[in-house]
Amino acid sequence: MLGIAFTGGDGPSPELCRRLLGERAALIVAADSGLAAAEEAGFRPDWIVGDMDSLDDPGRLDKYPSDRVLRHRADKDYTDTELALKLLWEKGCDETWLAGGGGGRLDHLFAIRSLFERERPPNRWITAAEDLYCLEAAQGEWVAAQAAGELALEVRAGSIVSVFPLGSGPWKAKSKGLKWPLDNVSWDRGFAGISNVAPEGNFVIRAEQGRFMVIVPLEEE
Repeated sequence: MLGIAFTGGDGPSPELCRRLLGERAALIVAADSGLAAAEEAGFRPDWIVGDMDSLDDPGRLDKYPSDRVLRHRADKDYTDTELALKLLWEKGCDETWLAGGGGGRLDHLFAIRSLFERERPPNRWITAAEDLYCLEAAQGEWVAAQAAGELALEVRAGSIVSVFPLGSGPWKAKSKGLKWPLDNVSWDRGFAGISNVAPEGNFVIRAEQGRFMVIVPLEEE
């Protein structure tokens, strides 16, 4: 089951949100000000979580049953985004996306980036300008939605594709359709494959060992 956590910050346009989801059924959780983004995209979240300190209009909450609004103190141990992801996993979602979280404070950006280093990361993160995928060699239950560690995408011809190793390694990857193949790259912690290119637009990356983040431009059309 797909679960989407809408967060504050720069995210995909309402039109693109609807197109990305298409006909797929999804469980939707709004993290604080992510409620506005979800509603503007035409979605009614199943739950709203957070301390509600950045919600543009508290009156938005009046439309939802009280048991679907999970309020937390401002001095909590977890971010609103973490709480939203945790709830999606508790509800049985085996594939999770983050929508939003771009721009804004750098510490918030780093906090979301750090989620991808954890034992169970989100599968995808969509900002206003980037589409990020988490790819891991087949192991454990959460990677079942990642087609056994393989990511096949179709982007605009000549699009930039950047790849980062995540976790503790070791890392090994293979690719097809990239200008500079990943097959013989000696990955190390802190290393990154910046500004690779998909000349024809179609490419495949397979994680044979370790976890990777793959970043491509977000395409509105």
